[in-house]
Amino acid sequence: MFSSLLDGFFDFFAWMKALSPVWAYLTLLIIAYGENVMPPIPGDVVVVFGGYLASRGQLHLGVVILLSTVGGAVGFMTMYAVGYKLGRAVRDPDRLRWFPQESFDRAQRWIEQYGYGVIAANRFLSGARSVISLTAGMFRMEVIRTAGWCTASALVWTGLISYAGYAVGENWGLVVQYLRTYGRIVLTLLILLALGLGARWYWRRRQAASTTDSESPSPGRN
Repeated sequence: MFSSLLDGFFDFFAWMKALSPVWAYLTLLIIAYGENVMPPIPGDVVVVFGGYLASRGQLHLGVVILLSTVGGAVGFMTMYAVGYKLGRAVRDPDRLRWFPQESFDRAQRWIEQYGYGVIAANRFLSGARSVISLTAGMFRMEVIRTAGWCTASALVWTGLISYAGYAVGENWGLVVQYLRTYGRIVLTLLILLALGLGARWYWRRRQAASTTDSESPSPGRN
């Protein structure tokens, strides 16, 4: 599976490797941005590859981290703006049938539970980044704080994975393998967390309903 994935991107990586530094940087910026807007784009893989190119002297690691951070943060805020604009329409399945309602419900619970901590951790939550940014916009979270935390998150994450690509050099594909494993683990943990939060919400609702019923006067009592 992994080898077929790399084979599928081989032509792209070969093309990017042959680019001049300016065009390689521009490609990195566009993909880092596009990953947030169109999640199937493998932005993390390209950032790791950018780190590898830096180890060869073709790019500068600091610029790779900077552009990846800027692209990721601007992409996040773009989806934030979409969520802000759509507002409650996100919850209307008849208007936005393409929107994953279950993912939205999960992100809503996270934000209600952890607030801006979810924004700070969004880059580490594989598969949930776009949903988190949309949800943050829909809830009209403070723009400056949201931008600050999503930028910090992008800086730490892209710094880690680009440096990993830089450190291992020709073995940069191993970093991608680890990222895929990490993504599966994170997805599993997120599902378990969502189930736990949902169960707690249901339990509290049941308790509240039981309390209300016990406090209500019985028929025929004064």
